[in-house]
Amino acid sequence: MKTLVTGRESMTSKERVRAFFRGEETDRVPINMAWNPLIRQRVMDHFQAKDNLELIKALGVDFMGVGARYAGPELFKPVADRNVDTCYGWRTRWVDHGSGGYWDYCDFPLKDATVDDVAAWPFADPALFTYDHIAGRIDAFPDMSFHCGNAGIACIINNCGFLRSMEQVLIDLITDDPAGLLLMDKLMDQQYGMMRRTLEAGNGKIDFMWMGEDLGTQIAPLISQDIFRKHIRPRQQKFFDLAKEFGTPTLLHTCGSSSWAYEDYIQLGLTGVDTLQPEAANMSPEYLKKQFGARLVFHGCISSTGALSFGTPDDVEADCRQTLEIMMPGGGYAFSPTHCLQDNTPTENVIRMYETVHRHGWY
Repeated sequence: MKTLVTGRESMTSKERVRAFFRGEETDRVPINMAWNPLIRQRVMDHFQAKDNLELIKALGVDFMGVGARYAGPELFKPVADRNVDTCYGWRTRWVDHGSGGYWDYCDFPLKDATVDDVAAWPFADPALFTYDHIAGRIDAFPDMSFHCGNAGIACIINNCGFLRSMEQVLIDLITDDPAGLLLMDKLMDQQYGMMRRTLEAGNGKIDFMWMGEDLGTQIAPLISQDIFRKHIRPRQQKFFDLAKEFGTPTLLHTCGSSSWAYEDYIQLGLTGVDTLQPEAANMSPEYLKKQFGARLVFHGCISSTGALSFGTPDDVEADCRQTLEIMMPGGGYAFSPTHCLQDNTPTENVIRMYETVHRHGWY
């Protein structure tokens, strides 16, 4: 198996990521990955990696996730030509494109739901999941950094949109629609219960909790700050309180132009922000580092829609080096693509991306 890891490391992944969340300089910046299946397979083939674990080793990735496993009854009936989510009941359909495809959300079964309809929707009880494997999973990789949650945890607008449509969720937020607000509460209660049980099972070995809330378009906020403070912030407060209870840092996935909400999140206790699309308004590395560098840590900033997709390997290297030069000083930066790398991304660009961080991501 080929590898980019040089052997210069003086810290384990766990030590490196924990120091990152403290805003400290490390031996090198922590490294993460995210991609669609086809580009991942092409990169695996390049490194002659047999599985995801070997790919993590080849790239020097420092992050791994751990979570609950559903063990309850089937809650939702199958639907022809659809993939129905086991725990939430949202539906997706396969949509082909020129270089792969996506499972795209569709049907929106609660779009026209009443309060009674939402109340009867059978979200999976957190008690129906198993958690006893979590400690063993972490112990099997003692040098790795583990997180619970993901970009969909505590994410109100997206998750409700999968069941109710994005248009209807935005209407719900503006009009205080009782059915829409009840759906938000049911989703948050379900995910909160899972996160509490997961953190308990981790027994202090989980390094951070990952959450998300997409709050911006490419040019502006998606909702007003008043609506955010009325409906989003209060429902997410308990997740930050939970993380504080367990002494766990928090990382929040925020797509689009989202920095307008960071002051509120800092008040809630947020440790770091993820995605950080540099082409979105007020999301450039320079802006983020200047405005929030003393109060937040950063994960992302390597645009998945810029040089990685449309440039040459030299363009990718220049983009990555510029981001590292801006974000690294003083610590508090983790190198990662802004989103899952898309299937149309040239393999050689992905290789150059990770070669660059291993050459230039050292303190």
